[in-house]
Amino acid sequence: MLNIALFGPPGAGKGTQSEFLIKKYNLFYISTGDILRSELASETKLGLEAKSIIARGGLVSDEIIVQIIEKTIKNNPDANGFLFDGFPRTFVQAYILEGLMIKLNTKLDLLISIEVPEEESVKRLLLRGETSGRLDDNDEVIRNRLREYDEKTKPVLDFFKEKGNYKAINGVQKIKKVTSDIRKAVNKELEKKQLNIVLFGSPGSGRGSLGRAIAEKYNLEFVSTGDMLDEEISKGSELGMQVKENYENGQLVSDEIVIQLIERKMKQSKNAKGFIFKGYPRTLVQSYILDGILMKHDAIINKIIELEVDTLELVRRLDNRSKTDQCMPYDTSTAKIVRRLEDHTNKTIPVIEKYKEMHDVAVVNGTDSFNDVMDRVSVEIESSFKALD
Repeated sequence: MLNIALFGPPGAGKGTQSEFLIKKYNLFYISTGDILRSELASETKLGLEAKSIIARGGLVSDEIIVQIIEKTIKNNPDANGFLFDGFPRTFVQAYILEGLMIKLNTKLDLLISIEVPEEESVKRLLLRGETSGRLDDNDEVIRNRLREYDEKTKPVLDFFKEKGNYKAINGVQKIKKVTSDIRKAVNKELEKKQLNIVLFGSPGSGRGSLGRAIAEKYNLEFVSTGDMLDEEISKGSELGMQVKENYENGQLVSDEIVIQLIERKMKQSKNAKGFIFKGYPRTLVQSYILDGILMKHDAIINKIIELEVDTLELVRRLDNRSKTDQCMPYDTSTAKIVRRLEDHTNKTIPVIEKYKEMHDVAVVNGTDSFNDVMDRVSVEIESSFKALD
């Protein structure tokens, strides 16, 4: 997902550049004025609240505005990203937007500020006034609007300058040159983006073999917590000794150890095109941990894939695997297989449901041949790559 906020004083040419960004990068346009008017016209619950406030001569609160923005984002899950126009207008709203982006497991990638000196803005707007007939296109009103923009906007721009995702564009250039500079800034941001996939599925669904094949095909780093734990044991590392002790005592490996291994893997693969996570997260707590790890590395989950396989087929596969050298500890009896499947249902299905609230989870039929399942998963992944282009 690509999220951009576009700033610029009156007369900077935001309208022209908005049209370019929306068309070029398939973004959904969010203008607080437009979506508020839509809520009012539709007489939604939020719209009626806003209407009541406006009727009393008040200003619509940030609380209502942010709810409308959140609703708009959630109602457009297929959007490649969002272009914010008119939000955030204040320092407080900048914090609100940051919090909203975290809640929706995404972020504002770039704030583009089209910068135009006051006298150039005044000249452009006065020229527009000669043909527009707009009463507010006069020198006094224009300068008041510019002064208000500067006073309210400077703290917002400073906020994003400190975050490092602010990009100033010289607006006193030909329109094509401004567009070209904006395109370069956005493309540079897109180059930083990774494709991070979480692969879910019950034991026996084929996550391991499929995850490795996906990683190889798309040049992603395969992250299997089980593999990493086994590797630490075989190396005889300090972490490996702790893991081995946990195993021998029948205890689960602590999240503290798993976090260290995932963090190390990501640091060692900092130039990776992305990661595919198999076997993690398994619990709601671990899902929040993974979100936090990715956010720390300025990344997010881009794709959730769930392999769907009939329960009887899962039991058959795990029973067959128990007779091979790939046998897992929970394959050795039907009772253990059933307990492991129940554990997945009780602990991991809630994780998938959580992600469904924030992501478009791709449910893929994993019953057929490996090649057929791989083809289906590839279609889902390639759609995500296109979204990052």
